[in-house]
Amino acid sequence: RSSAVVTPTSTISSGNDAFAQANALYSQSVDLANAGNYEKALKAADDALVLNVTHLVPVIQSNRAGILVMLGRNTEAITAADIALSSNDNLTTAFSIAYFNKGNALKNLGRIDEAKAAYANASRLDNTLVPPI
Repeated sequence: RSSAVVTPTSTISSGNDAFAQANALYSQSVDLANAGNYEKALKAADDALVLNVTHLVPVIQSNRAGILVMLGRNTEAITAADIALSSNDNLTTAFSIAYFNKGNALKNLGRIDEAKAAYANASRLDNTLVPPI
Protein backbone atom coordinates (compact mmCIF):
# COMPACT_ATOMS: atom_id res chain seq x y z
CA ARG A 1 0.00 0.00 0.00
CA SER A 2 1.40 3.37 -0.97
CA SER A 3 -0.89 5.30 1.30
CA ALA A 4 -3.83 4.40 3.44
CA VAL A 5 -7.26 5.97 3.55
CA VAL A 6 -10.14 5.97 5.98
CA THR A 7 -13.54 4.95 4.65
CA PRO A 8 -15.83 7.97 4.22
CA THR A 9 -18.05 8.71 7.19
CA SER A 10 -21.30 8.85 5.24
CA THR A 11 -23.11 6.84 7.91
CA ILE A 12 -22.52 9.55 10.50
CA SER A 13 -25.22 12.19 10.61
CA SER A 14 -25.41 15.41 12.52
CA GLY A 15 -28.16 17.31 10.72
CA ASN A 16 -25.61 20.05 10.07
CA ASP A 17 -25.12 21.57 6.60
CA ALA A 18 -21.41 22.22 7.19
CA PHE A 19 -20.98 18.62 8.31
CA ALA A 20 -22.76 17.29 5.23
CA GLN A 21 -20.72 19.55 2.97
CA ALA A 22 -17.41 18.65 4.65
CA ASN A 23 -18.26 14.96 4.55
CA ALA A 24 -19.12 15.16 0.83
CA LEU A 25 -15.83 16.94 0.10
CA TYR A 26 -13.95 14.38 2.19
CA SER A 27 -15.61 11.52 0.29
CA GLN A 28 -14.73 13.23 -3.00
CA SER A 29 -11.13 13.59 -1.79
CA VAL A 30 -10.93 9.85 -1.01
CA ASP A 31 -12.37 8.95 -4.42
CA LEU A 32 -9.96 11.29 -6.23
CA ALA A 33 -6.98 9.92 -4.27
CA ASN A 34 -8.00 6.35 -5.03
CA ALA A 35 -8.15 7.34 -8.72
CA GLY A 36 -4.62 8.77 -8.49
CA ASN A 37 -5.68 12.40 -8.88
CA TYR A 38 -3.77 13.65 -5.85
CA GLU A 39 -3.79 17.40 -6.59
CA LYS A 40 -7.59 17.47 -6.86
CA ALA A 41 -7.86 15.14 -3.86
CA LEU A 42 -5.78 17.55 -1.79
CA LYS A 43 -7.94 20.49 -2.91
CA ALA A 44 -11.13 18.66 -1.88
CA ALA A 45 -9.59 17.78 1.51
CA ASP A 46 -8.46 21.37 2.04
CA ASP A 47 -11.93 22.63 1.08
CA ALA A 48 -13.44 20.22 3.63
CA LEU A 49 -11.08 21.52 6.34
CA VAL A 50 -12.09 25.13 5.63
CA LEU A 51 -15.59 24.22 6.85
CA ASN A 52 -14.02 23.54 10.29
CA VAL A 53 -16.15 20.56 11.27
CA THR A 54 -14.22 19.55 14.39
CA HIS A 55 -15.23 15.88 14.42
CA LEU A 56 -14.08 15.36 10.83
CA VAL A 57 -10.71 17.11 11.11
CA PRO A 58 -8.74 14.05 12.34
CA VAL A 59 -10.18 11.81 9.61
CA ILE A 60 -9.60 14.40 6.89
CA GLN A 61 -6.06 15.14 8.09
CA SER A 62 -5.25 11.44 8.33
CA ASN A 63 -6.13 10.96 4.67
CA ARG A 64 -4.58 14.29 3.72
CA ALA A 65 -1.29 12.92 5.08
CA GLY A 66 -1.48 10.03 2.62
CA ILE A 67 -2.26 12.36 -0.27
CA LEU A 68 0.68 14.59 0.64
CA VAL A 69 2.99 11.54 0.75
CA MET A 70 1.89 10.62 -2.75
CA LEU A 71 2.68 14.20 -3.86
CA GLY A 72 6.16 13.98 -2.31
CA ARG A 73 5.30 16.61 0.30
CA ASN A 74 6.53 14.50 3.20
CA THR A 75 7.13 17.21 5.80
CA GLU A 76 3.58 18.49 5.30
CA ALA A 77 2.33 14.89 5.51
CA ILE A 78 3.94 14.49 8.93
CA THR A 79 2.27 17.70 10.10
CA ALA A 80 -1.13 16.53 8.82
CA ALA A 81 -0.70 13.16 10.55
CA ASP A 82 0.29 14.86 13.79
CA ILE A 83 -2.83 17.06 13.63
CA ALA A 84 -4.95 13.93 13.21
CA LEU A 85 -3.16 12.24 16.11
CA SER A 86 -3.68 15.24 18.40
CA SER A 87 -7.42 14.58 18.66
CA ASN A 88 -8.81 13.57 22.03
CA ASP A 89 -11.54 11.51 20.35
CA ASN A 90 -11.34 7.72 20.24
CA LEU A 91 -10.56 7.36 16.54
CA THR A 92 -8.69 4.09 16.21
CA THR A 93 -9.08 3.85 12.43
CA ALA A 94 -8.12 7.47 11.76
CA PHE A 95 -5.15 7.15 14.13
CA SER A 96 -3.91 3.92 12.53
CA ILE A 97 -4.07 5.53 9.08
CA ALA A 98 -2.36 8.69 10.35
CA TYR A 99 0.47 6.65 11.85
CA PHE A 100 0.83 4.61 8.65
CA ASN A 101 0.94 7.69 6.42
CA LYS A 102 3.34 9.39 8.83
CA GLY A 103 5.54 6.30 8.61
CA ASN A 104 5.54 6.58 4.80
CA ALA A 105 6.56 10.24 4.99
CA LEU A 106 9.30 9.55 7.53
CA LYS A 107 10.60 6.64 5.44
CA ASN A 108 10.71 8.89 2.36
CA LEU A 109 12.75 11.41 4.35
CA GLY A 110 15.21 8.69 5.40
CA ARG A 111 14.10 8.78 9.03
CA ILE A 112 13.86 5.00 9.23
CA ASP A 113 13.80 4.51 13.02
CA GLU A 114 10.99 7.05 13.39
CA ALA A 115 9.17 5.44 10.46
CA LYS A 116 9.41 2.02 12.10
CA ALA A 117 7.93 3.45 15.31
CA ALA A 118 5.05 5.04 13.38
CA TYR A 119 4.39 1.79 11.50
CA ALA A 120 4.44 -0.14 14.79
CA ASN A 121 1.77 2.20 16.19
CA ALA A 122 -0.31 1.77 13.03
CA SER A 123 -0.04 -2.04 13.20
CA ARG A 124 -0.89 -2.04 16.91
CA LEU A 125 -4.15 -0.24 16.13
CA ASP A 126 -4.91 -2.14 12.91
CA ASN A 127 -3.01 -5.36 12.24
CA THR A 128 -3.96 -5.24 8.53
CA LEU A 129 -1.57 -2.32 8.05
CA VAL A 130 1.65 -4.12 7.24
CA PRO A 131 4.78 -1.96 7.48
CA PRO A 132 6.76 -1.84 4.22
CA ILE A 133 10.05 -1.81 6.15
